[in-house]
Amino acid sequence: MLIKRKDGESVSSLLYRFSKRVKQSGILREAKKRQRYGRSVSRIKRKLSAIHRVNKKKETERLRKLGLV
Repeated sequence: MLIKRKDGESVSSLLYRFSKRVKQSGILREAKKRQRYGRSVSRIKRKLSAIHRVNKKKETERLRKLGLV
């Protein structure tokens, strides 16, 4: 987005015009939406990940009881 400074225009008014243009164009809204977008993971991968987390938690708990962690 290109905004040129008018003759005798202060920096604050230029910044105001720029931010107003950005809001109207919807660039920020689109960027925020894309930032939170995540690819969907298959059901099998989610289950495998959950099983891995449970096993890891059990292992750390076992090691903690033995005093090794």
